[in-house]
Amino acid sequence: MDGTASGHFIGAPARRKEDFRLLTGAGRYSDDLTLPGQLRGIVLRSPHAHATITRIDTTHAAAMPGVVRIYTGAQLRDAGIGPIQPDHNFLGPIEIQRSLPDPLLLNRDGSPMPASPYLPLAADRVRHVGDGVAFIVAETAHQARDAAERIIVDYAPLPAVTDTRAAADPAAPLIWPHMAGNVMLDADIGDQHATEAAFATAAHIVRLDTWIARVTGVPMEPRACVSVPEPNGRLTLHAGSGGVVRQKKELALILGMDEAAIRVTCRDIGGNFGTKNSLFPEFALAMWAARDLARPVKCTADRTEAFLSDYQGRDLVADVELALDADGHFLAMRGSHLSNVGAYASSVIPLRKGTGIANGLYRIQAAHLHARAVLSNTPPTIPYRSAGRPEAMFIIERLCDIAARRTGLSPIEIRARNLIQPDQLPYTGPTGVTYDNGDYPHSMARALELSDYRNFPARRAAAAARGMLRGIGLANYVELTMGNPREWCAITILPGGAAEIAIGTLASGQGHETSFAQCVSEWLGIPWERITLVQGDTDLIPVGGGSHSGRSMRFASVVMGHACDGVKRRGGAIAARLLRVGEDAVSFADGQFRANGQALGWEQIARAAAELNDLPEELRAPLRAEHEEFFKHGGYPYGTAVCEIEIDPDTGKLDLLGWTAVDDVGRAVNPMILHGQTHGAATQGIGQAFWEHMTLDHATGQVLAASFMDYAMPRADALPGFTTELMEIPSPTNPLGVRAGGEGGTTPALAAAINAVCDALAAYGVEHIDMPATPEKLWRLIRAGTKS
Repeated sequence: MDGTASGHFIGAPARRKEDFRLLTGAGRYSDDLTLPGQLRGIVLRSPHAHATITRIDTTHAAAMPGVVRIYTGAQLRDAGIGPIQPDHNFLGPIEIQRSLPDPLLLNRDGSPMPASPYLPLAADRVRHVGDGVAFIVAETAHQARDAAERIIVDYAPLPAVTDTRAAADPAAPLIWPHMAGNVMLDADIGDQHATEAAFATAAHIVRLDTWIARVTGVPMEPRACVSVPEPNGRLTLHAGSGGVVRQKKELALILGMDEAAIRVTCRDIGGNFGTKNSLFPEFALAMWAARDLARPVKCTADRTEAFLSDYQGRDLVADVELALDADGHFLAMRGSHLSNVGAYASSVIPLRKGTGIANGLYRIQAAHLHARAVLSNTPPTIPYRSAGRPEAMFIIERLCDIAARRTGLSPIEIRARNLIQPDQLPYTGPTGVTYDNGDYPHSMARALELSDYRNFPARRAAAAARGMLRGIGLANYVELTMGNPREWCAITILPGGAAEIAIGTLASGQGHETSFAQCVSEWLGIPWERITLVQGDTDLIPVGGGSHSGRSMRFASVVMGHACDGVKRRGGAIAARLLRVGEDAVSFADGQFRANGQALGWEQIARAAAELNDLPEELRAPLRAEHEEFFKHGGYPYGTAVCEIEIDPDTGKLDLLGWTAVDDVGRAVNPMILHGQTHGAATQGIGQAFWEHMTLDHATGQVLAASFMDYAMPRADALPGFTTELMEIPSPTNPLGVRAGGEGGTTPALAAAINAVCDALAAYGVEHIDMPATPEKLWRLIRAGTKS
């Protein structure tokens, strides 16, 4: 029975293979690994947002029971331990970056981005609350924590700045003394002359000044790792991450080791959303200690540690204007994007992606944006689910609603007049990014139909009769997905005819064990249940970019397809010898090689490869083919979300009543998984819009949301049933036609949710509200407004 016959082919809503293992407790997460003789490592963290370390005294702590070793930042620095590398150090030469679809942001004055080295432990100065200052290794975690409390650290507090706008002020306290200011990237994108010319002719100019607040990923399992010194002198790290190959390369650079001396593995990850894509300091600390002490070292962060020191997301200040003609057609966009990258500049990718697609799905003749990244006394920010795209869509879609009010057009009509039409694609926008294909008006029309938008006025009137404020919001979106451009795959036919996929992507809940097997089952005709996935081990995976930026299925489908073709070519050559015909006479279909009325299956081919002595070397077992590719084309998923809410004007309590999403993912390999991805991704965006906020005391830099008591998370009882639909217009950038489907639910969610809130409060004169739209904030706006 081949994969098609078993119902597990491309396009089938096959149930996820991995779910039985995960739901029955057979998952293996980072903290599940416990080794004989292992030590436990704990990080002592700074209580100050900014301070000079004048003295660290570990004498009493080192003498406590069970303590094996205490490391300080100065000791590690002096031993040659290097910093964690920022994303832009891995992007390659400028010439390569220019060949990729993401826009390139370069400093106006031509200078390189200044260094803000992120050492595993701070050596002389701490730069955010939670910055690590010492690493305590003991026989047990409790002993390590007790010892941490006995370490004496003398700090000389320095002025701190955490607010994004304030950090960019030339008079702000300097995060890094070698810099003239805190702005570490000061770039332009677009055509300033054409933009100003278009604004000069505008009949209407609307403006949005907003802060898209900081949030954090909150994966179910906080970061954890176990480092093991091997008898052969190698070091192994077991840790959940976004990609083991990158982690291996980074650890080699930090520790000054040869890559061949390091192995990195991971099994189940326990949630990522971008938070675990960059290397955590504890990974390098555990590796160093394991080598130094010749014993395994395990680190597991608690939840408060995660809130204090995880890589975080968003935190963008935007001041943007949109110019329109008298008929409501968009002419130009101008303004500023200011990204708060934290104390250590780990990534500017969100800023790049957000400015690149700033026009959304709309025809805008010209644009000019001042793109800046600023350092502050906060944890670093990196790409968080959809990386810069939700921020960009929030800005343009809020501007659409504001412009609709100013021009007297409906929110639907102003969008319809400006949407890029199918016959205008491919379309190069004002920042130089070229969208490939699609039907943007159809996406919006379907979302309006599925949400029963036409009958909303009746629902609003019924709510008003109950004393409630009802609102509806719409947001269109587009994404620019790319990520690490290199990917690799090997397909092996095992004895007995089963297949194994080894690949450099890394699943963190996307269902790769299922969807990848569906592809290979269709292409090789091997039953779906006989196909296994190998991932997450650098001894088996030499190349691979992990999973981020919607890259997994787009790139995997290509490298898996080529590797399958290679296996079929080898299988055909073996079949030709067994059937005594020329290779051209052998055909392949449904898992069978056929010639002269005879057929051979994969089991027979694999057996022959293993047993026949007269085969050429290249045809002997293992029956395997590999493919590696460097990709240069981005993916452009797009779609529409509609949100319907109700607000109690007496309390500000908000109820989310309906959520509709239409997403063009290109070819849908497994629609069931994609619908689930939409539900989860939308929930993350809704969470930011209504509840989540990484709150800091701007005067002291203290984290005010360091537990679930203070950091509000979306809950099932606060969410409605989701109405979702997939469009499947194949992308022209890869043979399978995949766009991406893991982040589209998040990308329009912020805008759709806040558009709904502003619609509900329009009668009170509310034109905009920054996130999160909490009941207190809504109540105050209602009290301050004058109902019309």
